[in-house]
Amino acid sequence: MDDLVVLTPSYAPDAELFGDLHRSVLANTADDVVHHVVVPPADRALFAAHEGERCRVWTYPELLPRRFLGVPRAGVWVNAGRPWPPVRGWVLQQAVKIAAAERFDARAVLLADSDVVLVRPTTADSFTSAGRLGLFRADGAVHAGMPRHVRWHAVARKLLGVPGEARPPLHDYVSPFNVWEPEVVRALRRRVEQVTGRDWLDVFCSRLHVSEFVLYGVFVDEVLGGPARHCPSDTMFCHTYWDTTPLDHDTAVEFAGAVAPDALAVMISAKSGTPTGVRRSAAARAGSRGGE
Repeated sequence: MDDLVVLTPSYAPDAELFGDLHRSVLANTADDVVHHVVVPPADRALFAAHEGERCRVWTYPELLPRRFLGVPRAGVWVNAGRPWPPVRGWVLQQAVKIAAAERFDARAVLLADSDVVLVRPTTADSFTSAGRLGLFRADGAVHAGMPRHVRWHAVARKLLGVPGEARPPLHDYVSPFNVWEPEVVRALRRRVEQVTGRDWLDVFCSRLHVSEFVLYGVFVDEVLGGPARHCPSDTMFCHTYWDTTPLDHDTAVEFAGAVAPDALAVMISAKSGTPTGVRRSAAARAGSRGGE
């Protein structure tokens, strides 16, 4: 069994960001850690340069049954067994993340978005406390003014057969930097199939509103007994910048200066449009704070 694998869903617009993430994985994880990236078929060539002993490039058809067919110009996929509604790209990206994670024989799967960069040495033990693997969970962070999150909770409870309504405040499990346990992912898949009587992938992809992180989190907390299985963390050791305003040199220095000394990663949202050089300077500054 591997100690740790890293999994990143990506696509063409984030290819440069992925390159920085991958280099940070090579620099901050053990030599036997493999970084798996999952991309649409048309984007494979952009990521192939990274492929080798420590990087595996997957395309959607390698992880999905043949009944899932791409419609390139529409930017959606169709499940031939249930063609309506079509599967939106961001839902399929979540589904292939689950499909990939359940395949691994590993103690932990680190899920890192393309706009994340590791800044400290990282192992499965980095997320483990008292023998329990970490799980990002911001307690009570989902309020009534977050209708999408509330809906994701409602869908998760339905797919998992968890009684009761999704009434805020609810926990938030959504993070660009998180860890899953493959054994739990496989149990999650079986639970959805047991409750719905259908293939989990068909069920998941038929939803217009769904979150893989909320589904996993609700499963851990409501079905597996929560802290008895995982150790919740409200940071997961990633310093994040979600704003859509680009960072410049001064604001990047300010951002990096606020990184906790024990942070493992930083995330500057791709939607911010922050220049590559500024992003790299911020990551380097954040990494240097470990010795302060």
